[in-house]
Amino acid sequence: MAVPAPRRPDPPLAMREPPAEPAGAPPRRAERRLVRGAQRGSPEDFEALFALHWPRAYRTAWLVVHDAAAAEDIAQEAFIAALRALDSFDRRRPFGPWLSRIVVNRAIDWARARRLQAVPATSAAPRAASEPEGWSEEVVVALRSLPVDQRAVVVLRYALGYTPGDIARMLELPRGTVNSRLRRGLDRLESVLEREPDGA
Repeated sequence: MAVPAPRRPDPPLAMREPPAEPAGAPPRRAERRLVRGAQRGSPEDFEALFALHWPRAYRTAWLVVHDAAAAEDIAQEAFIAALRALDSFDRRRPFGPWLSRIVVNRAIDWARARRLQAVPATSAAPRAASEPEGWSEEVVVALRSLPVDQRAVVVLRYALGYTPGDIARMLELPRGTVNSRLRRGLDRLESVLEREPDGA
């Protein structure tokens, strides 16, 4: 989903409503066929699922952790976890949100562990790989200032196009918690973006 850069002055972080299905999602029928084949053990079908979902998985991880190497590891580990749990996956549901949930949860865990270790993040992904289409560098940098829990829901909502209800189900959170994290995250982004032009 192409997310426009924030418009000023009303409101600074206005974003377009996401489409019913997140942009870049493969057609449901094709995805179900691939999931069915992967559940039967077809390496070709799993590779096709990997190829379809890798860019979104990596981008999601990077937007949460802001570390290129860690994002790659997180996305790969999420695919491995998905492969191991594929027998329990309900084929009637879309694969993308299930995988996004795994990616976001692993990214949150990584960011929390990193914060506990007090190691500064120094790795950056190339601009084309790290920024969602239509997001300015300033928005991506401001996103990094958010606590990981707020960053995760902002990424799921505005980079991947999931509704707050979808996010609540994916992360097993009350919808009110998701809405609160979105509101606090957007308020903080607005504050950071308003300070930047002054050099603060």
